[in-house]
Amino acid sequence: MTLQAVAQFNAATLLDSFISLTAAFGLGSLIGFERQVRQRTAGLRTNALVAVSAAAFVDMAAQIGSSADTTRVIAYVVSGVGFLGAGTIMKEGLNVRGLNTAATLWGSAAVGAAAGADLIGQALMISIFVLASNILLRPVVDRINRTPLDNQASEVTYTVHAISTRERQKEALANLERLLEEASYPISDLSVEPFGEDHVEMEAMLMSTAVNAGELDRIVGALAAQPHIAQAYWNPSTTE
Repeated sequence: MTLQAVAQFNAATLLDSFISLTAAFGLGSLIGFERQVRQRTAGLRTNALVAVSAAAFVDMAAQIGSSADTTRVIAYVVSGVGFLGAGTIMKEGLNVRGLNTAATLWGSAAVGAAAGADLIGQALMISIFVLASNILLRPVVDRINRTPLDNQASEVTYTVHAISTRERQKEALANLERLLEEASYPISDLSVEPFGEDHVEMEAMLMSTAVNAGELDRIVGALAAQPHIAQAYWNPSTTE
């Protein structure tokens, strides 16, 4: 099998695969960038992974076109991995997790299919592109997610609430601003309203819609631990 792979190695077809995967990576990233800027669930890396993986499957089918059985097996792999990927996607409140994992599984299936078809060079190339989607694009995703959005383009906003005693509201407000600043969550609006006779309620609306629920839990937990804070919590709100 290995000797057959060596015999089938063709620089021209490898270059053709490289051009196809490069185009898929670039165009998938372009589509994903627009989605990421608008803070959609399937963003930059997900679209790049799906585009690269789809190009890999189609490219393999085109190169193995003379073998109906092999092409049919690849089709089964595509549908089967789709069900496998669905099992990695979880919804937690408004947050969806596992999309990149599902897309990566699809890419891994493409690598396996290429290797099984003796397209070793293509399998290596697919691996590089999948890794690039997950590693090289991650800092770009993080940078976009930390960039404040135009309020009119936002679909979800997050607000942190804290109820403090009146006499120590300045201290509580300073702590709230400090914790959010340390987490790189810029504030778009901050208000303080009376709450009963002895307390005030502070509301800090975040500018970025891409937040980590665990990080917000940590922030409100740190606020609630202060003796002058009666209550602290956060909540999302959806706008059209």
